[in-house]
Amino acid sequence: MTAHFAPPSTAAVLTWLDPTDRPRVDAAGSGIYRAVHHESVDALRREVRKTRPAAVLMSVGRSLSDHAPRVARLVREFPSVPMVALLSRVDHATPHAVLNLGNCGIRTLVDVRDATGWHRLREFVAHEAVGEIDRLALAMLREELDGAPDDCWRFFEALFHVRTPATTVRTLARALDVLPSTLMSRFFRARLPAPKRYLAWARLVRAARLLENPGLSIADAAAQLEYSSAQSFGRHVKTVLGLTAGEFRRAHHGRSMLLRFRDELLRPHRDALLDLRPISGKPSGHRRGQSLLH
Repeated sequence: MTAHFAPPSTAAVLTWLDPTDRPRVDAAGSGIYRAVHHESVDALRREVRKTRPAAVLMSVGRSLSDHAPRVARLVREFPSVPMVALLSRVDHATPHAVLNLGNCGIRTLVDVRDATGWHRLREFVAHEAVGEIDRLALAMLREELDGAPDDCWRFFEALFHVRTPATTVRTLARALDVLPSTLMSRFFRARLPAPKRYLAWARLVRAARLLENPGLSIADAAAQLEYSSAQSFGRHVKTVLGLTAGEFRRAHHGRSMLLRFRDELLRPHRDALLDLRPISGKPSGHRRGQSLLH
């Protein structure tokens, strides 16, 4: 049965904040995230277990004298959930509070004492939301290409690496430890779309997910996705899909683009992909084994 993905709602951010920080966190999230506030670490932990938040925010000013073990447990149990310390004011207790949060395992600190800090927070949450579509893509690939050789897997993992996805064929080839010309020739010999085409579509999957945030402009999204400019991003969309950037934003969300990636670049070429070894160059024998059986 074909899977159909509904577009996700605005990213959820769970918090344990000083009451005075909550209104500003809410205001900063407009169009990017929806903050869900909690009164205790235990309540926060229960909610993290039930949902997949884009991030968890904690005020540096929160007293950790009685809560440090619970915070440390939360960080330890959910290593894939970004935990962020929010610095909104400084007093004599701040250095000790920051140290305590670090000892609990929180490694990200955002200073929101000015507008630049709030902008950084918005960018951070938007970036983590894109990571969600990368993880979904890898799960889909495992289902669609079950039995593919490790070489093939490494190629697609480099396309959708949650932290450092490739942005050019050169960086993609470097991540795979193969020459760009060799990588391209192996796809050509297998009669597959060029690596550049797979890369272009993977970037647009991530772009579509990021542009679901109405608070981000196309220029903001282009910068986060490492296009040289909004115009460069627009040319890329026009070349691949024949749409303007605005039309692309209105027509697609991350999951719909992921389904198009599957239908145009995976399913029509499944047999060739199951035999592809873009790094070692040695055929897997998948098709050869099938011909002997039939």
